[in-house]
Amino acid sequence: MTTEAGPDGRLDPSLDAIMSERRQLINLAYRLLGSLADAEDVVQETYARWYSMSRSQQQDIATPGAWLTKVAGRICLDLLGSARVRRERYVGEWVPEPLPDRGEWSAGPGTDPADRVTLDESINMAFLVVLESMTPAECVAFILHDVFRYPFAEVAEIVGRSPASCRQLATSARRRIDAAQPAAAPTAEQARVVRGFKQAWEARDINALIGFLDPAATAIADGGGQVNAAPRPIEGGEQIARYLVDVSGRVRGVTILECTVNGQPGLVTQMNGTVTAVVAFDISDNRIRRVWAVRNPDKLSQWTAAQLIR
Repeated sequence: MTTEAGPDGRLDPSLDAIMSERRQLINLAYRLLGSLADAEDVVQETYARWYSMSRSQQQDIATPGAWLTKVAGRICLDLLGSARVRRERYVGEWVPEPLPDRGEWSAGPGTDPADRVTLDESINMAFLVVLESMTPAECVAFILHDVFRYPFAEVAEIVGRSPASCRQLATSARRRIDAAQPAAAPTAEQARVVRGFKQAWEARDINALIGFLDPAATAIADGGGQVNAAPRPIEGGEQIARYLVDVSGRVRGVTILECTVNGQPGLVTQMNGTVTAVVAFDISDNRIRRVWAVRNPDKLSQWTAAQLIR
């Protein structure tokens, strides 16, 4: 937003303080919703509600940042409540929107630095997928408390439950995370596995690919009904390897690049310089346990509007 005056037309001396919260709100909403586009809509609506108030109403709010977070959190909670219905209408498998590392990709035209999401352990694809399995209240309580360090008394105001109930929700969510995610492999190890996987994929070497995949690995592709993608999860390392070799044999002229995806080593495929897929991995014990390939063009806008820095 670029508003420089309050509702009465006078310059708003608190504008800088209000707008400085934008990045925090984007970070919160993306983690909760798994979509940068949805997160931006939430932040826009949050600021719209702030500026719909009179100047005196705004001045009565002791901590504007806390107010903005509370409103954004409640909007996200409502959206999460309807997410199951929206997922049922989604064509094919749904995967969270992948994010590039701005140290590797130049920002696209019109990109606001305040819209950047901080890439940390709470943003990797495996983490976001587990969040999708939680109830809306669990997800909001956990993210606000464990990631953003809000006390349960403040979380309770957003979730609409008691602080004790929110503590229980966060504990339940924490158990889900711990059960679904083994100890993360060091970044260097992940990068080595991803590099070897890339080379085997380029060589169409089925045996080498199988060697990098856990026998019980799962691959999920998100095409959003707009491009070709596997309609259901592919189960088993050998089945995944054969599928990848088959696809690469039918589609020529694809370039595979090593890139950071949601803060972890991943791959990007390009055709004629245009990003066609972003691939994230879950790696443990030197093997790939899960593969997520996002091909839905609507979820690749952050990648197609930017250029890889080499």
